[in-house]
Amino acid sequence: MPLIWMPGGMELLVIALILLLLFGGAKIPALMRGMGQGIREFRKEVHGSESTGDTPSEKTEPKEGP
Repeated sequence: MPLIWMPGGMELLVIALILLLLFGGAKIPALMRGMGQGIREFRKEVHGSESTGDTPSEKTEPKEGP
């Protein structure tokens, strides 16, 4: 028996039914929408810091004279 267990189709169905009973049908889409927005904001922040020049090597420093 492997140490890492991946749920199959039937197990996922049971988990989905338990979530439906706990949260109700109306709250699950709102919960998923909130998770999606959080992931989008996280990705935006990660990719935004790379493209805005926040790294020390790309920061503008005072230029020396001519």
